[in-house]
Amino acid sequence: MNQKMKALIREYAESLIIALILALIIRTFFVQAYKIPTGSMNPTLVEGDRILVNKLIYRFRKPERGEVIVFKFPENPRLAYIKRLIGLEFENLQIHNGKIYLDTEPIKSEQLMMPFYYNRGDFGKTGEKISVPAKSFYVLGDNSANSRDSRYWGFVPEENLIGKAILIYWPPHRIRLIE
Repeated sequence: MNQKMKALIREYAESLIIALILALIIRTFFVQAYKIPTGSMNPTLVEGDRILVNKLIYRFRKPERGEVIVFKFPENPRLAYIKRLIGLEFENLQIHNGKIYLDTEPIKSEQLMMPFYYNRGDFGKTGEKISVPAKSFYVLGDNSANSRDSRYWGFVPEENLIGKAILIYWPPHRIRLIE
């Protein structure tokens, strides 16, 4: 092998290694792609959508009600779940007649997606007040009738947050920012 060929192979190898290192750094600290496996977030996200998640945002500010978040599932932290953030720490919520109440006032509709939320599970029974503990969140799927969410398994600890869902990038006809 001549000198020029060795130099060319070395140049390509160095470029490939740098690209891999940069990709790992970006994926670990900044942005990660996920595929939506179920319809629990219909109509916002549908099965098969591919999304980008901003993993850096919550290092600079607290999560806000209404955001679509990705987190480690409390019952199995190896799984990533995606739901809409409804309740913040120390808040008292209640699901009544399909609406979500913060203390005695209904939460503003622009912070929610669904017009009707069902009373289900141990943390969403009719007439039951839901008190969100410190450093935790209450999350619901936009497809209330078909979502296993905080109503069933409780609260998401703050340390389980991965990031905020920001963009559907696939399929092409669904490309949009996530609200």
